[in-house]
Amino acid sequence: MIDAYVWTTPNGQKLLVALEELGLPYNLKWVNLTRGEQKAPAYLAINPNNKIPAIVDHEGPDGTPLAVFESGAVLLYLADKVGKLIPQTPVGRYVALEWMFFNAGSAPAFGQLGYHLLFAPEKDPKAIQRFTQETQRLLGVLDRRLGETPYLSGQDFSIADIMNFTWPRMGVTKFGLDITQFPNVKRWLDTIQARPAVERALAMTPA
Repeated sequence: MIDAYVWTTPNGQKLLVALEELGLPYNLKWVNLTRGEQKAPAYLAINPNNKIPAIVDHEGPDGTPLAVFESGAVLLYLADKVGKLIPQTPVGRYVALEWMFFNAGSAPAFGQLGYHLLFAPEKDPKAIQRFTQETQRLLGVLDRRLGETPYLSGQDFSIADIMNFTWPRMGVTKFGLDITQFPNVKRWLDTIQARPAVERALAMTPA
């Protein structure tokens, strides 16, 4: 059984989507970021970076519990555990990893845009402009790739798509980003969010 430490953020949704897609049994452990629960000593023992997501797999590789944190590491661990959602050829695997690392570097731009648009006590037009331009650039990178192939790692849906899906989706649904100039990204977002496992994951909220 896997304990899944999440919240209703794009990073938390990555883990939920992966678990639903892989069909792994798990216990939801909501970490309320608005109450600072990510800073509790018990949680820091699982994720020293006091972020979500994280997991504890009670049936780790050697049969003992294993904690894993950071979105990319968690998704890769789960995909390898099941042997699904990760290309099985060496080249395909590294293509998927390229796009996972792409998101690890690009997601903060979406997060900064969200902060300055929605949460900053005082709106900073220069910051909003900067991060809007950067997110548009990143969407352009995704759009060019998705004009070459249906999914980021090739012909098949993978953890590279899960890793990259949630922040652009949030950009559209919450930040008001216009993606009409990125038709391949729109097609990709629509295709992914229509998947039953993704629909279930996105609908989850704390009880």
